Amino acid sequence: MSPPPALQLALVALLHLTLTNAATSFPDFQLLNVEQVLVGVLTQPSPLQTSEYNHHELLNVTESEDQWKWKLKLIHRDWLSTENATVSRNHSRRFHARIQRDVKRVASLLLRIPGGVIHDGEAAHGVNDFGSDVVSGMDQGSGEYFVRIGVGSPPRSQYMVIDSGSDIVWVQCKPCNQCYKQSDPVFDPDDSASYGGVPCSSSVCDRIENSGCHAGRCRYEVMYGDGSYTKGTLALETLTFGPTVVQDVAIGCGHVNQGMFVGAAGLLGLGGGSMSLVGQLGGQTGGAFSYCLVSRGTNSSGSLVFGREAVPVGAAWVPLLRNPQAPTFYYIGLSGLGIGGIRVPISEDIFQLTELGYGGVVMDTGTAVTRFPTIAYNTFRDAFIEQTANLPRVSGVSIFDTCYNLSSFVTVRIPTVSFYLSAGPILTLPANNFLIPVDSVGTFCFAFASSGSGLSIIGNIQQEGIQISFDGANGYVGFGPNVC
Repeated sequence: MSPPPALQLALVALLHLTLTNAATSFPDFQLLNVEQVLVGVLTQPSPLQTSEYNHHELLNVTESEDQWKWKLKLIHRDWLSTENATVSRNHSRRFHARIQRDVKRVASLLLRIPGGVIHDGEAAHGVNDFGSDVVSGMDQGSGEYFVRIGVGSPPRSQYMVIDSGSDIVWVQCKPCNQCYKQSDPVFDPDDSASYGGVPCSSSVCDRIENSGCHAGRCRYEVMYGDGSYTKGTLALETLTFGPTVVQDVAIGCGHVNQGMFVGAAGLLGLGGGSMSLVGQLGGQTGGAFSYCLVSRGTNSSGSLVFGREAVPVGAAWVPLLRNPQAPTFYYIGLSGLGIGGIRVPISEDIFQLTELGYGGVVMDTGTAVTRFPTIAYNTFRDAFIEQTANLPRVSGVSIFDTCYNLSSFVTVRIPTVSFYLSAGPILTLPANNFLIPVDSVGTFCFAFASSGSGLSIIGNIQQEGIQISFDGANGYVGFGPNVC
């Protein structure tokens, strides 16, 4: 279902998610249940062995009118046992490790997007609708969320990083000349009846950047800004999403891999390029997909769904912007920011995507913390500090410069934080999406930072629990109406 031409925006009010049009008032303050958040931090689920999961147990099948919809459960990355158990169960260590990875992620994006390294006024420092649930990967570096799919014939279940900022699908493959540790056995193409190497003469090979040729087969190489990389053979292979089988997907079969993908078998690129999974499915799914990222520290699951069924009725829709200089990324229009129901005095021009491809606002699943240009971030942060003068401040932690000691509170009253989106709607975030615990003793920080450039990035912490839909064919991004 396509968004109405006049962008008649629905009012959505589910749990703490508020989506309104600009003429509608919204709550100035909301309550943060400090005690409940800290209990969640202290009772993180113990990591489980991958063998405890059955691929089909991660599948929900629901019937909607005359069609079927497939949806796999999305589980939190903390449930996987690839990392050191002590680090996994220590919230402060998890937090610091996550932020270190996030800094590298943002640095890699800034290198790939025009103007990203120019700092703002500072020196440079017919497939059926199908789906799969997404795993929150706090300890996975270049990807924060994972999905479990089948690779090959018969399908071998694998955890894959989902990345809206990547245009390639790849898995680690035997023989593995250099591989990192993953949760599942490494995929062996010799055991798959559907595996086929791509010839160098194929047009598919021409669509890969940094492609090469060896023994008549197309070779690929992807380097990530954080130093991670994957190198190997390009192939056509079958991917399985629950009962849905998709044949002849171009994937990289990586024989030399290194970096911050520990735990996952590879990466499922969801970017706007032709070689991403979304691009390869093309007209079969109408360029439509949606995701709902599971909230941190919960046992609930989120989801990733492809197809027209992924475009929900009742969402608040805004135009999807494209940057010809960076076609991988999904941009949205942002006109301003609000604190406590008051629009912060920031020029709309700060968030504009220019004709040369500079600036703009990117939606990214792989970035954790939302970044704004320095001048916008400072004004935004100062407005929040002004309205939280009654809360005890403490020194900054990591990249966060605005933190509070809430250890003596059961609940606190905090101002709302809102994004003024283009075309009218206002997205008011849940309190858990902008004031987050950085340890287990009550230190909470304002979860935003400066990008150090003209680029703004909406990170996954701020996206958590909100259904986000992309209608590529019609050029819209939807927020709501569901939460997860």
